Amino acid sequence: MKKSNFYQQVLGLIILVVLFFSATVYVVGQEKKDDVIVFVVELKADIDPSSNRHIKLALEKAIEVKADYVIIEMDTYGGMVTDADEIRTAILEFEKPVYVYINKDAASAGALISIACDSIYMSPAASIGAATVVTQDGAAAPDKYQSYMRSIMRSTAEAKGRDPKIAEAMVDQNLVVEGVSEEGAVITFSTSEAIKHGYCEAEVSSIEEILKRTNVENYKIETYTVSLTEKIIALFLNPAVSGVLIMILIGGIYFELQTPGVGFPIAASVVAAILYFTPYYLTGLAENWEIIIFFIGIILIVLEVFVIPGFGIAGILGILFTLGSLVLVMLNNDAFDFSFVGIGEITIAMVTALLALAGGLALFFIGGVGFTNTKAFRKIALLDTQQSTDGYTSTFINESLIGKTGTSYTILRPSGKVMIENEIYDAITRGNYIDKGDDIKVIGQEGTSLKVKKV
Repeated sequence: MKKSNFYQQVLGLIILVVLFFSATVYVVGQEKKDDVIVFVVELKADIDPSSNRHIKLALEKAIEVKADYVIIEMDTYGGMVTDADEIRTAILEFEKPVYVYINKDAASAGALISIACDSIYMSPAASIGAATVVTQDGAAAPDKYQSYMRSIMRSTAEAKGRDPKIAEAMVDQNLVVEGVSEEGAVITFSTSEAIKHGYCEAEVSSIEEILKRTNVENYKIETYTVSLTEKIIALFLNPAVSGVLIMILIGGIYFELQTPGVGFPIAASVVAAILYFTPYYLTGLAENWEIIIFFIGIILIVLEVFVIPGFGIAGILGILFTLGSLVLVMLNNDAFDFSFVGIGEITIAMVTALLALAGGLALFFIGGVGFTNTKAFRKIALLDTQQSTDGYTSTFINESLIGKTGTSYTILRPSGKVMIENEIYDAITRGNYIDKGDDIKVIGQEGTSLKVKKV
């Protein structure tokens, strides 16, 4: 009997342990299930390739952390229509709900992005609208841009169940929406007006208030922070850093052409080119054709130096292509359309490139003397005097060859080798370029070298 009681007690204990374990697993599972992730990203800058990349990376991160909601905290006066359209498309295609919290302004391109979101919330005294496309000088852009903006504003509003006529009237001042706008003025809503006409869900003062209104509980807010890689990219987009890279790039090419075979200058140029072009390419500023123009320019310069005699069209075009590419990469132009590029941006880009060019040349002209005194230079250059007492000898031309003719054995620019009566001699011109195989005539003779001219 006692034995039976003992077994019953053990069995009861086991059942209690199992029940306790099951309850613990259930509670933990419920906590995990109810842990809602709210992903917050700020958009408080002009809409351009950089902010475009910023939002796309943020949405990718939201997917990575399995966010349940994404909230864009916005304060922008607008920017590039093309970049705004790409952001709009990314938001429309995002599978989870995307809310926007307009914490002051959502003008122009910012209005388009806001309308693409599932819900719009605005702080007190905020505004949304005024989406007319303007150029950098503030004038209305040509109608092709206005027409495109009206179209995407209208279609985006329709997709999110908002009045498409109001969205279109935010762009076109000639459109009249009865009871909302008058002819001659584009629509710009205050917070209360936006709520009245279905372009804002509610007036709020914080993201937490948005979540309270939408009955989101047991949430965890994760704020998107720029990665170290993006910070490095932003650093290399700084005009001062870009100028230094251009200086190294151009200076390295120049030095390599002056002393072919050294290797280090051209390696420095390649690294500088990668560090210069990559950040602009990743942010969408550098187009493929702009980078191709740069390499065409370098090829033309090399051809001018090593293949084509003299300094002519190829050299000039090479310099123009190279500098032009470096400038264009910094500007957000659309195939030479500078309607939305400010004169200040163009000036900064040109001054940066020109100062870098001057600095690169100065670095290798002035700093060249210092470089010759370094250990690195001593490893690749012969600096010792070769004395005859140490066993060194030199071969002088004993007979006079002045007036004799022959052919250039190598290219002379201006030094090289010539062949006269089946003998090869060192030779130099008066600064002229002589191609390999050209007929030459000896006009002077100094020690071991001949001075020649082209016949």
